[in-house]
Amino acid sequence: MTRFTLGLPGLIALLSCAATSASPVAPASTQEARTDNAAPEVARPVEAPAPRLSRKAQVQRILPHNVRLALLEGEKVRSTASGVVIGNEQTPKGPISYVLTNAHAVDTRELKHPGLVVIVDERADSTEYRAEVVALGAVPDMDLALVKVPGLPRTPARLATDAELEMGEDVVVAASPFGRALSLSGGMVSQIEWDKESKRPRMVKTDAPIGYGASGGGIFSLESGKLLAIVEGYRTAKVGFSVAEQDFSFDVPMPGETFAAPGAKVRQFLAQRGFSRLLGEGVGEAGGPAGAQTASR
Repeated sequence: MTRFTLGLPGLIALLSCAATSASPVAPASTQEARTDNAAPEVARPVEAPAPRLSRKAQVQRILPHNVRLALLEGEKVRSTASGVVIGNEQTPKGPISYVLTNAHAVDTRELKHPGLVVIVDERADSTEYRAEVVALGAVPDMDLALVKVPGLPRTPARLATDAELEMGEDVVVAASPFGRALSLSGGMVSQIEWDKESKRPRMVKTDAPIGYGASGGGIFSLESGKLLAIVEGYRTAKVGFSVAEQDFSFDVPMPGETFAAPGAKVRQFLAQRGFSRLLGEGVGEAGGPAGAQTASR
């Protein structure tokens, strides 16, 4: 019997032939690469929400919308009030701003030589502008008035929609009580009275304290900076006392009893008087987009 002895080189050659004769099997990773045609995912940057303005920053944006008014008899001040710039227009003679206030605050029927000025306060300086009433509502149902102020270049407030009016909303009231420079008070929307037929708000209350002369002031949302309502008045309690056998009394504003005309009432008033254009909105759009600016703004 003849025997063959394979050395190490022959053994390696034999194993190589056996490997090539078998069917080739691709690695699992290679097969997956051939069958998977999906595009690789691309990481997209996530945009961070815009930071909310601080209370101070929001108030600084609200302040330029507000003015104070003085009703004159000749050159003597008879009464004072507050107001909010709601729109403006550019004319060949210069800018014109329109101020919302209360009708009862600009009633001139008992004055022989009436006059009206709008006063803008900026730190230690104040500027007066002659003004005229161009639209007047009937008190008490529509205690609103629109005042035209030629030469006043002032930023208009943005009027909130009905949907943006919510109880518990943090607010700031900007007004000029007792005829002095603009002052602020804070609180929240404490009550909303809704009209059952129109389903729109007809009265708003706030617990923010105000004083005499704050009528016509603006109630602004601290979150959006938009105008929610115009102060119409407040309920008072009469406090009496005696000194040296003489009786005295004075009225004290009742907390939570400051009531105001909401945006829906403002829109209705402007639409009825032909001034809807100041809001840049369609007539009667009480729930439409708020504060749309016209080209003149």
